[in-house]
Amino acid sequence: MAAALQRFGLARDSLRAALASSGGISPADLDALEHLEADGPLTQRQLGERLFLTSGAVTMLVDRLERAGWVRRRPHPTDRRYVLVELSAAAEARTPPALAEYHRRVRAIARAVPAAERAAIHAFLAAAAEAAATAASEMRVRLRAQRDARLEGCARAGRVRDGELAAEGLDAVSQADQAGAAGEAGTAAAVITDADPQ
Repeated sequence: MAAALQRFGLARDSLRAALASSGGISPADLDALEHLEADGPLTQRQLGERLFLTSGAVTMLVDRLERAGWVRRRPHPTDRRYVLVELSAAAEARTPPALAEYHRRVRAIARAVPAAERAAIHAFLAAAAEAAATAASEMRVRLRAQRDARLEGCARAGRVRDGELAAEGLDAVSQADQAGAAGEAGTAAAVITDADPQ
């Protein structure tokens, strides 16, 4: 089962790469759109936590998606310190036909699973998603430690001045976080989403 799950993850990664390319966006942009689709409106901080991006990096990502018409910002309803990021109406209407067909096929496959077996399959997928989330969290802790060590080295070398951080080090860690951690968690979580017959 683990091998089958890995093959599904690889196939879905290929689908996501094709989807990002067809939409003219990066894999990171697509990750953000998928989180907004799954979770609804999020603050930039919440989105950054899901993508393992720094505040500066997630601001640039949201700016890029907003300019392209994929997302919009709106005031937070209860806390004026924050704004919410949500999918735009145009984004929701821009689902490629191939993706809609993929979702239709997966829903049909899920409906064909005997009812008596669904609980066991769901439990397996939920456990796999939890394992991926745990691995992602552990990667994030390790990468933060590497980032802190790098910044400390930069400070000793005189590359951090007037309280400014070495932004290039933060960006490199954010990219590594995103590629290594968010992708793993997203693959297993997407299995549950795609296979849910409801």
